[in-house]
Amino acid sequence: MPKVKVSAKGWIVIPADIRKRYGIEPGDEVHIVDYGGSLGIVPKLADPVEEVCGILADGGPSLTQELLHERRRELEREEAEMAWWNEKDGR
Repeated sequence: MPKVKVSAKGWIVIPADIRKRYGIEPGDEVHIVDYGGSLGIVPKLADPVEEVCGILADGGPSLTQELLHERRRELEREEAEMAWWNEKDGR
């Protein structure tokens, strides 16, 4: 874990290898996050929506489609049960 010093002005220098790894360029903004006992430096995303677009897409089945299929099966089961009760009651 790199160790850095805080200057009299409160500045710190992020080591070059870490800046390179996270794509932090001169002039970029970062967030200082207080994790309750420790601090984190998080690169500011240029466009947060664009950056996370597709983050949940893994090429697997669509969860929306899975939920719709499940709901259709439930509806069919409920309708079959209602038909059974209606036949039993003579309707």
